[in-house]
Amino acid sequence: MPRKIIHQAVTERLEILDKDGRVDKTLLPDLSDDQLLTLYRMMIQMRKLDEKALNLQRQGRTGTYASLRGQEACQAGMALAMEPQDWLVPSFREHGIMTLRGIPAHLIYAFWKGDERGDLFPEGVNCLPPSIPVGSQLLHAAGVGMALKLRQAAAVAVGFAGDGASSEGDFHEALNFAGIFQTQTVFLIQNNQWAISVPFKRQTAADSIAQKAHAYGIQGIQVDGNDVLAVYAAAKEAVDRARSGGGPTLVEALTYRMENHTTADDAIRYRPAEELLYWRERDPIDRMRKFLVSRKLWNDKKEVALAEEAAAAIEAEVERLEAMPAPSPVEMFETMYAQMPWNLQEQRDEMAREVGR
Repeated sequence: MPRKIIHQAVTERLEILDKDGRVDKTLLPDLSDDQLLTLYRMMIQMRKLDEKALNLQRQGRTGTYASLRGQEACQAGMALAMEPQDWLVPSFREHGIMTLRGIPAHLIYAFWKGDERGDLFPEGVNCLPPSIPVGSQLLHAAGVGMALKLRQAAAVAVGFAGDGASSEGDFHEALNFAGIFQTQTVFLIQNNQWAISVPFKRQTAADSIAQKAHAYGIQGIQVDGNDVLAVYAAAKEAVDRARSGGGPTLVEALTYRMENHTTADDAIRYRPAEELLYWRERDPIDRMRKFLVSRKLWNDKKEVALAEEAAAAIEAEVERLEAMPAPSPVEMFETMYAQMPWNLQEQRDEMAREVGR
């Protein structure tokens, strides 16, 4: 019998900044001191946004919420790499980068309060509403990337998802479509190790998600998702490639979900305590702070000032949230169709009469 030869797909893994704040200078991206500080400020802003959201939920002022704690580097790194004309296609855990792209935090909170007006983004902000069905947004990212290509636009669609999405058929369909048509799409998978209560090792026999890019003929790279410099470097290369017609990229960011899947979950029932400790020591904000301090760009005084500034900005957004007037019931009819069908018009008019009474 002929000998069988198995070829193992090899995917590069990128780490620039280690857990102690030391960098590999040969891989350090060309960023100014202001840009380095911007990355750090982005992560602090996200952490404050997240902390307040958890408090609002516990106080009964919003509904179920999905924390992004621990995944700030994934979103900040991509945010800095994107251009204003690019499109963000988020899942339900990307509220951090959504605010960085120009969506006010009070709309994020409104969304988690169950108010659909949270999806009415400001004019000129290129972002789709968060997609709740796991993985479905990756198809949207492939489609938007195809539209941008057909229009010959110098723009990119960036689709975010978690590792659980890679177990869905939508993930494979999106990558297959993007590979065939060479869409202007970047897929960023935040591998936070858990798909609700299912660990990554139970989701796939592959060593990584990034290596699955090889099956679809696109570029793939795995990065340390708690290293904001590595995420930025990989994201910048990927969006530049897509923008210039070089095709899509799959970026797998290895990170960790420090909180529960959502506030309706209790991760202590299935997640080992030592695993949480391991990742806490690799907090993306702590390691970037150590790096900035080592370069004499940061100190305790600046830390206190930034924390106070970020907290005050978030409190102002909460005031905007709670100042929003109650929505009218007739609004449910008014945002589905450009031209409302006659039967819905009748129902809307009946609802309006009832509300008037």
